Amino acid sequence: MSFLFSEAVAADAPAKVGAGGQPQPNAIASLLPLIIIFVVFYFLLIRPQSKRAKEHRNMVAALQKGDEVVTNGGVLGRITATEDAFVTIEIADGVEIRVQRHAIAALMPKGTYK
Repeated sequence: MSFLFSEAVAADAPAKVGAGGQPQPNAIASLLPLIIIFVVFYFLLIRPQSKRAKEHRNMVAALQKGDEVVTNGGVLGRITATEDAFVTIEIADGVEIRVQRHAIAALMPKGTYK
């Protein structure tokens, strides 16, 4: 079996001893890249996403009659009635739909819907 594996490989591996041999690697230095990646991941992905979710939650909670909104499906309309979990949106003269509050994607400026 010695023709497949070199027998000197095991002999070349240094022992991890602190006294008399090579110094042990610093535990903080070996974890530093992982910590840096987590910090970058937090500031570039997690924090902005939670901020957007909080803004959307506040916008949905503040919806009231007369607001002009766009749904996640792209339907533009004016809110005619609100309930706890649903809102009624007028999308054309005499045409109203009911959607869940969290399905509202954006609040539009007044005058967008005519």
